[in-house]
Amino acid sequence: MIDQRTEQEILADLRDAFAAQYGDADGARFFFAPGRVNLIGEHTDYNGGHVFPCALTIGTFAAVRRRGDDRIRLFSMNGKEERFVEYTTGDLAPEGKSGWTMYPLGVVWAFAGRGMKLPAGFEMAICGNIPNGSGLSSSASLEVLTGYVLRELYGFPVDNVELAKIGQYSENNYNGMNCGIMDQFASAMGKRDHAIFLDTADLSYTYAPVVLDGMKLVITNSRVKHQLTDSGYNDRRRTCEAALADLQRVADIRALGELTPEEFEEKKSAIADDDRRRKAKHAVYENARTVRAVEALQAGDIDTFGRLMNESHVSLRDDYDVSCPEVDILAEEAWKIPGVLGARITGGGFGGCTVAIVKDEAVPEYREKIGSVYREKTGLDAEFYVVEIGDGPKELS
Repeated sequence: MIDQRTEQEILADLRDAFAAQYGDADGARFFFAPGRVNLIGEHTDYNGGHVFPCALTIGTFAAVRRRGDDRIRLFSMNGKEERFVEYTTGDLAPEGKSGWTMYPLGVVWAFAGRGMKLPAGFEMAICGNIPNGSGLSSSASLEVLTGYVLRELYGFPVDNVELAKIGQYSENNYNGMNCGIMDQFASAMGKRDHAIFLDTADLSYTYAPVVLDGMKLVITNSRVKHQLTDSGYNDRRRTCEAALADLQRVADIRALGELTPEEFEEKKSAIADDDRRRKAKHAVYENARTVRAVEALQAGDIDTFGRLMNESHVSLRDDYDVSCPEVDILAEEAWKIPGVLGARITGGGFGGCTVAIVKDEAVPEYREKIGSVYREKTGLDAEFYVVEIGDGPKELS
């Protein structure tokens, strides 16, 4: 469930936890970085395509204080194991590291690799209110939060776009997760009541207002996260890279996102392997869907936007193979409710959440019907979050 405490209540509890762990909270500074939900454009960010995410008002909070020695001390209020760890600024190599601390340590490591070595250590306590395993980018939130903290604590000359790049680099090279840049970019560059139309080929972007008069953005958590998340994600990236290499024999392209669906259909025979061809088809068609969806949203055509969300889920289910039976139930049952304009899996897949646009008057029916059917078919209780679109990282008073 989403933590129902107010921001001030979370900060008060975080201050108390920081003081309990580190002796006092004198001089501690407080920061926040958001999670994200992607409205459409899934698995396109590492294929040179477009994405359309937005930052949320839930994310990760931190209390931080600079130290006078070389110690890096990390404490989490979330989770039950390895809640506190301590390293030094000279002990940043990934070997021997594990768990949640890989994300902040990876960012410190990536800063050092760019010539921004810490002159002194720090102590940090974190508290996140993103539900575990939901696919709402708690890892990217923590990475962007850490980068923002380092910039503010030590005066490093990096802007928010660079923080996103550093977060992605650390996750790719420190954590071994070959993600694209969407999650970190959405967290670092979030703007209230706007989604980010991002071309991942060159990181050009525009903010698009998300005006949902009489509608809500509802996230439904399957509460399922299958074990092949990391390996399956990396496998699909490798498959797309192989498909790109096949297509490059007949097309002068640098990324799958450069092809239109029509061009793909003309050249797809260059990809002999059927599975590889289906994965490439998703990347190409999903990119085109995303462009059309943003155009529809800007024209006030929410019905078309919702239809394209549904098509996105079908492609992720049938061509890209990143959905799962539990999430399919959530999406497919949502399509049956008249007040639902669109619903799809969001995030890397293999479990996690759907995102839906639901008319205000249909939200109670949405919760009741989907909750009932999902419980009957899976034995699990889905969780429902009506979310708001928020800003990027910030220091809190």
